[in-house]
Order: sequence, then C-alpha cells, then structure tokens
Amino acid sequence: MIPKRRILSVTLCILCVIGVTLIISLNTGYLRIAPIDVLRVLVGKGSPQDALVLIQFRLPRMVIALFIGAGMAVSGALLQGITQNDLADPGILGINSGAGLAVVFYISMIQGQASALSGLSLFLMPFSALFGAALAALLIYALAWQHGVTPLRLILSGIGVNAAFMAVITIIQLRMDPKDFMQATIWLSGSIWGTDWPYVLAILPWMLILIPLATFKARTLNILALGDAVASGLGVAVNRERTLFLIISVALAGASVSVGGGIAFLGLIVPHLVRRIIGRRHEVLIPLSALMGACLLLIADTLSRTIWAPAEVPVGLVVSAIGAPYFIYLLFREKI
Repeated sequence: MIPKRRILSVTLCILCVIGVTLIISLNTGYLRIAPIDVLRVLVGKGSPQDALVLIQFRLPRMVIALFIGAGMAVSGALLQGITQNDLADPGILGINSGAGLAVVFYISMIQGQASALSGLSLFLMPFSALFGAALAALLIYALAWQHGVTPLRLILSGIGVNAAFMAVITIIQLRMDPKDFMQATIWLSGSIWGTDWPYVLAILPWMLILIPLATFKARTLNILALGDAVASGLGVAVNRERTLFLIISVALAGASVSVGGGIAFLGLIVPHLVRRIIGRRHEVLIPLSALMGACLLLIADTLSRTIWAPAEVPVGLVVSAIGAPYFIYLLFREKI
C-alpha cells in the first residue's frame, strides 16, 4: 500500500513542474516576451501584439499539449492493463498507425481539390483520424478473437496490424506530390498543428469524459490483472470489461493523434515511470499518468519550439529522443 502522503507529494511535484513549464513556455519562442509583459497580458493590460501571440497562439497550443499528453498516457496505461503487458502502447499496437493511415489517405484525396488545412476540411481531419483508430482497433479485436480475447493474442494482432498499416502509409506517401508528402511526414512525426481554441474545444469533451471514466473503472483493471479465471470467479465480465477499456483507450488515442500526429513512446514510458513511483493500483496510476503525460509533452513541446528557433522540431521527435533510450533501458532491465 502506497502512503497517501507519497501520492500527494508526487502529485504536487508534477503540478509544480507543469506550472513552471507553463511560465517558461509563455516567455520563450521565436518572439521572446518578458515575464512582466506576460503578466500584463494575463491581467488584460498588455499590448495587442503580445496578446495576439500569447492568447491566440501559445496558450491554446500549450493547453492542447496538456490534453494530448494526458490522453496518450492514459491510453497507454489502459492498454498495458488490459493486455497485462507493460510494453503495450497505442503506437506499438497499431492504433496510432490506423489514425495515421486515415489522415494520410485523407490528405492524398483532399489535396487534389483543396488544401487539407483550410476551411471545412481542417475540421474533418480529426474525425478521419478517429475513424482510422477505431478501424484499427476493430481489426485487431477481430483477429485476436478466439472464444474471447486473450492479452497475448491482442498484442500479436496489434503488432501485425501496425506493420501492415505502416506499409500502406508508405505506399500512399510515395504516390503524393512533394508538398503533400512533406505535410504527411511532419504530421506522422508528431506535430501539434491545431493551435487555436476551436481545437481545444474539440478535444476537451474527450478528455473530460473518458479520463474520469477510466479512473472510475480503474478497480476493475486491478481485478483483471489477477488473470481471467480469477476475475471471472469474482464476478467480472472479462470480455465485456476488456472491450470497454479498449474502446476508451482507442478513443483517447484517436482524439490525441488527430491533433498531435503520431507521437510515439508517450503511452509507453509514462505509465512505467508512474508505476515505478507509486505502484500498480490503477485508481492512482491512471490520474497520475494523465498528469505526468501532460507534463512530459508540455516540456517536449516547449523544447521543440525553442531548440532551433525560428525553425521548429516536430514534438514527436523530441518525445522519441526521450523515449527511445528509456525503451532500450526497459528491454535490458526486464530481460525480454
């Protein structure tokens, strides 16, 4: 049993890091704004130029980074719980590639008629990503079904679907013109391209509904971790509950990928970090994973904007630079 004081301390530490990163992120970028000018804007007394940069560009991007980080981290925690495999992740299991395939196909179809990042087509892109993620999940589930779904079959099916979808993505990209190819490549690398308030409002309901729902159902994940036979003996409808958690995970990953692109490793490393700090109780693991994921992606996004300013590095590459060494560390530590 983890002491409540430790859980509270970890929560406060993460919140403090998020607060400090928010302040730094508001001050840094291609246009540097002094802290006193940031304060003036926040109290409504700043210059119109500073207000435009902070309120219309930086602040919504930061909020979106927090939402995407939380969504991907919780999605990874749920997948690791239902598969009983600490190396499960929306990217590894093919959910991210399903969303990516749908978006790349959408870009290739739309760009010949109109810009995929203008007008109505801009708002249809997130729905195409959600459709692709759901399609990938259905395909994985169908391939894994054999008198029910076992964690091992779910993982193997996901790896196979991921490989197939990535191959199709490459084929579609090779048929694009150079402009569309670059746009799709940047998006697949992980780029928070939706940087205004309508995107915040679009992703907000998914996070406000699904993350609390996952937390509310967390005790069921604790029971599922005991094994299918034990969980069934305790009265849990194993297949139904596993399907529900998979739906929540897919919806969170799809919503996050639709705005943030193919951000890899986030759903893998965050639950691991939190699990090592506070243990495996999902009623604590899930909300703290949301906070840790939000914090990590906000830091990565701040670095992506400032490392080579005015040029910008896709945030997915920054997360991968952090996640890849940790992934290798896990492989050696777990002796897989």
